Amino acid sequence: MSEPAARDLADVPAAEVIAASAVHLMSAAAVKCGLAEGGAAHLDLDEARKLICALAGLVSAARPDLGVHAGPLRDGLQSLQRAFREVSPVPDAPGEGPGEKLTGPV
Repeated sequence: MSEPAARDLADVPAAEVIAASAVHLMSAAAVKCGLAEGGAAHLDLDEARKLICALAGLVSAARPDLGVHAGPLRDGLQSLQRAFREVSPVPDAPGEGPGEKLTGPV
C-alpha cells in the first residue's frame, strides 16, 4: 500500500470502514437477488446467499462498534433477507435463510 493511501485510511474511523464494506456487500447481494436494474438477468441466489451470510457475519460481529451505523445496516440486512425469501422458488425454513443463524428468523 502506498504511503498516501495508508495515510488516508489512517484518518478513517473503523466504524466507517466497516460500514463501507457492509454497503458494498449489500449492493452486491441486491444485484444477485435481482433487485437492480435488469433484475432477473442478474439473479443468482447461490451468490446472493453467500453475500448475505457474509454481511450478517460482519454486521453481527461489529454491532457493538458501529454506533449510528448499526441500525441502518441491520435494517438493510433484514430487507435483503426478506427479498431473498421472496425471490427464492423454494423458501428456506424459518431461521434457515441466509444469515439467519446469526440474526435469527426474519
